[in-house]
Amino acid sequence: MKQIKTLWKGLLLCLCIAVPSYFLGKQFPVIGGAVFAILIGMLLAVFLKQKDALLPGITFTSKKILQWAVILLGFGLNLNVILETGSQSLPIIVSTITISLVIAAILKKLLHIPSKISTLVGVGSSICGGSAIAATASVIDADDEEVAQAISVIFFFNVLAALIFPALGAWLGFQSTSGEAFGIFAGTAINDTSSVTAAASTWDSMYQLGSQTLDKAVTVKLTRTLAIIPITLFLAFFRMKQPGNASQKVNFRKIFPFFILFFVAASVITTVAVQFGVSASAFAPLKSLSHFFIIMAMAAIGLNTNIVKLVKSGGKPIIMGLCCWAGITGVSLIAQRLMNLW
Repeated sequence: MKQIKTLWKGLLLCLCIAVPSYFLGKQFPVIGGAVFAILIGMLLAVFLKQKDALLPGITFTSKKILQWAVILLGFGLNLNVILETGSQSLPIIVSTITISLVIAAILKKLLHIPSKISTLVGVGSSICGGSAIAATASVIDADDEEVAQAISVIFFFNVLAALIFPALGAWLGFQSTSGEAFGIFAGTAINDTSSVTAAASTWDSMYQLGSQTLDKAVTVKLTRTLAIIPITLFLAFFRMKQPGNASQKVNFRKIFPFFILFFVAASVITTVAVQFGVSASAFAPLKSLSHFFIIMAMAAIGLNTNIVKLVKSGGKPIIMGLCCWAGITGVSLIAQRLMNLW
């Protein structure tokens, strides 16, 4: 009860931002609810001079509720469906993830970008945007301004991709009688689910394909999401080996991302249940709740962000995001070409 009294004000404020942001995201899927929430939070933060009473709830939302969101995301993953699609798209997914992480590592040294923000941008670009940033931030203990900066960079290139990729696909000569090639392209080269959905739906509309492209793109995108598991585990163990931790006893329970195990368990529950005849739609409310929790967490992150500092320090991460995005797009197209998918 004491904890509720401490947290409720900040939680309520994040909830009040999340609700309209959720519906705005439905109306403007290219932008998405998470981006609306973080922008509204950042604007409100300018006018909130006294945040002491709100801070515990805001911090709880940006950390704990973010982890719950990642766990619930697992209920949207049917491992059987992903394995079927993965046999075709896995080489492309591995190639795009690898190139993005390599580019991020190189630019971190060349541009002297702080380690945590470069990690967030690299992982967010290569895997699945906001969800990957959410999981990674919890593992590397990134602060809210770093998370906000990474989300902003990913959002910018997500919007660009959603707007120009359908035209790019038509110019490149992707097959218009099937959504397979463009679905794989969108699922591997666009970061966030909302923008993947927007681009794939546009392609379906352009060529009257029903939901062929959308179904393929979303499944490929969910396959990419599984990369959250090895990436976060690697980062957790890498953090344990850092010089600062080498001379002291490491609290394994504190560093290890146990919420990822719950994420895997959620995926297994969905897979087993579907195998026994339960409709995948039964898990849709949990998936929706996951997206809403991410929106709430982004509201909290926005409230904890100094927008002036964010603008002043945003140049180098944007360059990194651009290079990662270009690398992913190029590798995805080359890999599909080599596999005769277009």
